[in-house]
Amino acid sequence: MEENKNIDDLAGVIRERFEVPGEPMNRYSPLALAFMGDSVFEIIIRSIVVQTANRPAGQLNKIKVKFVNAAAQAKMIEALESELTDEEMDAYKRGRNAKSYTSAKNQSVADYRKATGLEALCGYLYLKGDLDRLFYLIRKGMDELGYKEVIK
Repeated sequence: MEENKNIDDLAGVIRERFEVPGEPMNRYSPLALAFMGDSVFEIIIRSIVVQTANRPAGQLNKIKVKFVNAAAQAKMIEALESELTDEEMDAYKRGRNAKSYTSAKNQSVADYRKATGLEALCGYLYLKGDLDRLFYLIRKGMDELGYKEVIK
């Protein structure tokens, strides 16, 4: 087992440590990518929010929800589309166009689908082992939402 594996490939470290084979990137369904990306996106946002200030959990959640919702995620991906590589755009579109049997409460169908696409992109980059790119895109998307003002 390689002890100093690049942390950029956290998914690879987890595959190795827990002896799970993973799949070639083209074999993951778009909704599996979105399932993974939902958690990855949320842990990044929660990490930012918690490390910004020590606050009660209710206050932290109110801040987190400003970023982790379909409307905010739709705005983020709209701002990022011109930045995406062809490969990333494909992952996004696969997620956006996937037939989901659920929908977000109080969110438009269009926003929900774009958010699912963003989550699929996050899952894709995470499983690919490209955290630098994932962090870059999320940071750029959050900048578009004016996150520093929201977190204060």
